Amino acid sequence: MINGINGTNMINEQLLHPSSIVVVGASNNVHKPGGAILKNLISGGYAGELRAVNPKETEVQGVKAYSDVHALPDTDLAVLAIPAALCPDVVEVLASEKNVRAFIILSAGFGEETHEGALLEDRILDVVERYGASLIGPNCIGFMNAWHHSVFSQPIPQLHSQGVDLISSSGATAVFILESAVTKGLPFNSVWSVGNAKQIGVEDVLQYMDETFDADRNSHIKLLYIESIGDPDRLLLHASSLIKKGCKIAAIKSGSSESGSRAASSHTGAIASSDLAVEALFRKAGIVRCYSREELTTVGCVFTLPPLRGRNIAIVTHAGGPGVMLTDALSKGGLNVPRLSGPVADELKSQLYPGASTGNPIDILATGTPEHLRLCLEYCEEKFEDIDAVMAIFGTPGLVTMFEMYDVLHKQMQTCRKPIFPILPSVNTAGAEVADFLKKGHVNFADEVTLGNMLTRIMNVPRPAANEIELFGVDVPRIRRIIDSIQEDGYIAPHYVQALLHSAGIPVVDEFVSSKKEEVLAFARRVGFPVVAKVVGPVHKSDVGGVVLNITSEQHLALEFDRMMQISQATAIMVQPMLKGTELFIGAKYEERFGHVVLCGLGGIFVEVLKDVSSGLAPLSYEEAYSMIRSLRAYKIIQGTRGQKGVNEAKFAEIIVRLSTLLRFATEIKEMDINPLLATEKNVIAVDARIRIEKEKL
Repeated sequence: MINGINGTNMINEQLLHPSSIVVVGASNNVHKPGGAILKNLISGGYAGELRAVNPKETEVQGVKAYSDVHALPDTDLAVLAIPAALCPDVVEVLASEKNVRAFIILSAGFGEETHEGALLEDRILDVVERYGASLIGPNCIGFMNAWHHSVFSQPIPQLHSQGVDLISSSGATAVFILESAVTKGLPFNSVWSVGNAKQIGVEDVLQYMDETFDADRNSHIKLLYIESIGDPDRLLLHASSLIKKGCKIAAIKSGSSESGSRAASSHTGAIASSDLAVEALFRKAGIVRCYSREELTTVGCVFTLPPLRGRNIAIVTHAGGPGVMLTDALSKGGLNVPRLSGPVADELKSQLYPGASTGNPIDILATGTPEHLRLCLEYCEEKFEDIDAVMAIFGTPGLVTMFEMYDVLHKQMQTCRKPIFPILPSVNTAGAEVADFLKKGHVNFADEVTLGNMLTRIMNVPRPAANEIELFGVDVPRIRRIIDSIQEDGYIAPHYVQALLHSAGIPVVDEFVSSKKEEVLAFARRVGFPVVAKVVGPVHKSDVGGVVLNITSEQHLALEFDRMMQISQATAIMVQPMLKGTELFIGAKYEERFGHVVLCGLGGIFVEVLKDVSSGLAPLSYEEAYSMIRSLRAYKIIQGTRGQKGVNEAKFAEIIVRLSTLLRFATEIKEMDINPLLATEKNVIAVDARIRIEKEKL
């Protein structure tokens, strides 16, 4: 069988549940990959037939060894820990003579290093695809699930079907993620280290998990470490599909910074980067974005707990400082730590030691007892009706062991309907107690601020976006006629810009462009003063003195016309009525493979200096547009603050959606911005816009 293009057939039963495994390059030295992987297979209780290939031994770690691959019986899975140059011939023999249909190649020295190494990879891929085999690697730590531990690394986490699926581009990073996870008690279902991903990459594994997903049998949690996104559409399709089926996905995308700012000719070009494209992709899919191993494993632990149904959190602790820091982290992210007062709070306080506080955080003091903890958790569960979840911070004050305290936490977590987040920071001083707690199937968040930050990030991630394109009021045939009529690449003339925005149903301020002074003056008389004059030609008008506001007379306009026509590259003058309102910004940049990244924010200093923008991937739904607007740091200004009226958020969202639809049908647009959009509580109208197109060369 030849593998299908869609990748589903790449991952087969021989890889997932092999009845026999051979380690080629097996060793008695467990500090070598071929020795370590055999040791992990044995200690992991692999129940199938284990074989080894080692020309110098008849037995390796108690496993029968063969002198070379020709002597082997038929085998399902081969793990190769031999020099790269030997791999293609060995793969050929195993596939053609020994019916091996799954390969894990640990060896380095392939395409990640040299051109010759890349040719070796090509030869291997040719063989595995010819025989319909699976290939993990090369240049990886391996693959493991509950069936077999075909990795040469440590640690080996708890493995069971409801644990986490980890997919990592990097083997070393996968190991460090496991280190972070094991200390938190996070269980795993499978670990995929795809290495060079010659055949099976991150997108392929996600696709397989999506297309074979069984809600009763499969893990609902996926953690990803991605170094490059080769196929954004496929990642988006299968990640969002899994999330819609009830899964939760968090991911790190590394390589997000850029050395130096990119040269660009518009505001959008200066702001937009491939990292914003990743941000937009994750937002559209509903993926929680993380930036470190600690964040990723913390989010994974949150995913194992019952979902948070509201935004009101109670903090129960015996230490004031951590409670305050956690309150700050939750509040900054939009979650609430409401004050608890009244008869119920007083009743609880009367049962605690003098000096204890029940205002929230609930502080039972360093001398608080397990019974006090139980009381607080029960009150939060049964009597404080507005509380949606509890965070319990309990380390050891050094006075007593914590076994009883943690046992109370364990019992309450088994019976409470509201989520309880255990924050047990004393992983050294109370190491035995924490280990005992984890053995009962719990996770632990050792750092309260990381937990607070990650929980707020999870709560603020939108649901996967709908796939429909919003077409109402967008004249697609006219958009295509305008684009097709433009002959030159580059920034297009103002009348084309106006025509495209009109075709998308985006309101545009009335304007007039001419190189003749009398025509400009006549337009100003017709619309009425004051007006705005802008030079046509230079891209950055403000930088060359090419924008004048609040022109109140014909004489003033005539003077400014004469002056601006002398500016280098000036071809004409544009005049518009002078409008007032809050300045908003919308822009877009075409990113290779991702499509158009749409940006929105407040205009002026907010976009140019503070770079307070949010991103989405076109086409956008109304729900996505609202999510983008509400994720801005300056959202309170849009809502209206300190006596200032807010702007028409619905109109702003509508323009974002209409622009994204325009871009969907005009992929020749590579860069554009509307800055400013002037917004009042009633209307939002485009005042200035630039569009750069680039057509395919025949």
